[in-house]
Amino acid sequence: MKLSELLQGLECEIVQKGFECEITSLTSDSRKVTENGVFICITGAVSDGHKYIPQVIQKKAGVIVIQDSALGNDETASLIKEIPSDITIVKAQNTRLALAVMSANYFGNPAKKLFTIGITGTKGKTTTTYMVKNVLDACGIKTGLIGTIETIIGDEHTPACNTTPESYDIHKSFAKMAEQGCKAVVMEVSSQGLKLDRTAGIMFDIGVFTNLEPDHIGPNEHASFEEYLECKAKLFSQCKVGIVNADDEHTPKILEHATCSIESYGISDKADIRAKNITLFHEPGKIGLSYDCEGLVNMPVTLKLPGKFSVYNSLCAIAVTRHFNVDKDTLEKMLYEVKVKGRIEIVPVSDRFTLMIDYAHNAMALKSILETLKEYNPNRLVCLFGCGGNRSKERRFEMGEVSGKLADLTIITSDNPRFEEPLDIIEDIKTGISKTTGKHVDIPDRKEAIKYAIKNAQNGDIIVLAGKGHEDYQEIKGVKYPMDERVLIKEVVKELESEGWKR
Repeated sequence: MKLSELLQGLECEIVQKGFECEITSLTSDSRKVTENGVFICITGAVSDGHKYIPQVIQKKAGVIVIQDSALGNDETASLIKEIPSDITIVKAQNTRLALAVMSANYFGNPAKKLFTIGITGTKGKTTTTYMVKNVLDACGIKTGLIGTIETIIGDEHTPACNTTPESYDIHKSFAKMAEQGCKAVVMEVSSQGLKLDRTAGIMFDIGVFTNLEPDHIGPNEHASFEEYLECKAKLFSQCKVGIVNADDEHTPKILEHATCSIESYGISDKADIRAKNITLFHEPGKIGLSYDCEGLVNMPVTLKLPGKFSVYNSLCAIAVTRHFNVDKDTLEKMLYEVKVKGRIEIVPVSDRFTLMIDYAHNAMALKSILETLKEYNPNRLVCLFGCGGNRSKERRFEMGEVSGKLADLTIITSDNPRFEEPLDIIEDIKTGISKTTGKHVDIPDRKEAIKYAIKNAQNGDIIVLAGKGHEDYQEIKGVKYPMDERVLIKEVVKELESEGWKR
């Protein structure tokens, strides 16, 4: 590929014309630079890519892309001056945007070969992406997925590092999806992904907004709730059709500068696609709900998932798949069967009680899941969780207080203790619980805690194992050890049965 092809559509300036060469690679990681490759200097929260210019020169890069503002820093400017004359220097206003545009060109603009669906919002992104993918696949529309848990291309499942990967990885995945015959892709678009231009240049066929709550506000994420909202809103100036939650109070603000046509879903009458006659069911070992979908789509819906948020997630999936004219019987069947790893994932253990795994790892998420489960009037609501080490103590106090108020029994255990002592983390959680009248037991070993929960379960209980969700490891002292709660549950049940325990 020629440099001119790579720079197509990017506002930039070639400030030094070096040796004309065929481009061999494109990267923002200095370790991956190849001879005659392009290195893009990204200024990140932790590191500045311009500092790696000497290493990149040694590796005989053909092109270095610098950020305009870097020239204002004496140290960085001196590194740029040392770039040999046979290396081309390209100056861009925003090298993150440059990476996005150049990545799209490098892989042949694969987004244009797929029907692209981007979903943003505080909650519901993961479950909704799986619902959409499952329905489209079942209707013969091969669909790729990019999200918090994994990237799925055909039969290949790759664990995720970020909810929305770097732009290079997005376009690399898109290209692979197109090569393997995918017709569509559904992806989670995080506020960080939008803020850092990871999806810049992609014109989504459909953009989705689920909801907005204060989250991801902090020094390394968003400076304020207003910035968080503004980043989410960016999606609706880079999509053709916007599908939004009519009932979220922030929707009007999200759409303030939208350039797309708008459709809505929700429970209120103002929504284009509405849920009516919502009915909850709690049977031995099962929990779920049903409702009538009305408006642009009319059909009955039954979910083996609890709560109002599941109604919203399924309505969103219906609103998206409507654009593919999917078969309603298939849609109904796939919504009933949908199961997402670590998201209110029910694990069949006994007909006497219900056991589920959920990723709720902060007070807001824990409160949401526990309040939802209380609506099913369980005999007891049992909540098992821990908190991550080397993270905010405030989160521990808050989660302890939430569980103490809402659960009949809290089983405090370990999550990812990292470099902290599990017992110290447990003490912090107990500080929060002490503000309530909630009962609790402390069992640091997570497997033993799960064993206690199952062994002592009573008829009609709902037990939620919170915090780990889809994670299949436990991080202790800098080492990630294999630990999947589904495996632990199987081991525990086997051990209990050998002791005479009856399902």
